[in-house]
Amino acid sequence: MNTKNKKLLLVLLFVAPALFFYGTFNLIGIARTFYYSFMEWRGISAAKTFIGLGNYATLMQDGMVWNALKNNVILVVVSVFIQLPAALLLALLINTKIKGNKLFRTVFFMPMLLSTVATGIMWLLFYDPNFGLLSILARSMGLEVSTAFLQGSTALPAILFVICWQFIPFYMVIIRAGITNIPEELYEASKIDGANTWRSFLSITLPLLAPTLRSAAILQLVGSLKYFDLFYIMMGGSPNASTELLATYMYKKGFSEFQMGYASAIAMFMFAISFVVACVFLYMTKTKEAQA
Repeated sequence: MNTKNKKLLLVLLFVAPALFFYGTFNLIGIARTFYYSFMEWRGISAAKTFIGLGNYATLMQDGMVWNALKNNVILVVVSVFIQLPAALLLALLINTKIKGNKLFRTVFFMPMLLSTVATGIMWLLFYDPNFGLLSILARSMGLEVSTAFLQGSTALPAILFVICWQFIPFYMVIIRAGITNIPEELYEASKIDGANTWRSFLSITLPLLAPTLRSAAILQLVGSLKYFDLFYIMMGGSPNASTELLATYMYKKGFSEFQMGYASAIAMFMFAISFVVACVFLYMTKTKEAQA
């Protein structure tokens, strides 16, 4: 065996455990979900009956699916156009040499250190209309809080705010890592050429951060389309069309109503949307880079 083959074998040995777990818990899971989506399967111990595209036909006519998809799209828009710019701004802030920089880094990252369950419960207490912190602050300013924040039209914005609060620090760290990889010599050369801070940002920082921003945007797109945690924790799984997501609706159909086949069809619908959106986004961003 020559040296090249030995190196290839060594790489495969190191990658094999990751490939095994990825194949077992992802690829096989996707294949089985696709198979079950063609079945009428009501309950784990119930018999499975092949019904072809019956679950998908029901899905296309289910108004709750499209309402949930609309809420997922809203979450995508908020993630890309609020979380990403805010994370970029914070990354630039903690990258500057200002007094208390290390303190700011710690404070900004603290929301990401909390578990999702702890975050959800904490904000449930904040949003409580009787003794919640936000209600107390509102009353102290002379404002009357008559309804809970997690009811009616305010429910979705309230949860979206918590998601931004929790995940902006995550993308801040990713972008900060990208900024540190930009050679300092480029900024020194731009200063010699007379470029100000704004011009250096537009001509150096932003173009060189494009791959990092693209990766962060893909994570946000896919994550938003399959998001579940905070919506389920803060709404308690109660039926509420204004805060229903595809993942929470799939969970209810599968584990509350035991419609396993229909839940599998919803899961494959989510997978297809996430896959197509990610591919289109990658193609568009790479095409723009090639033209540039």
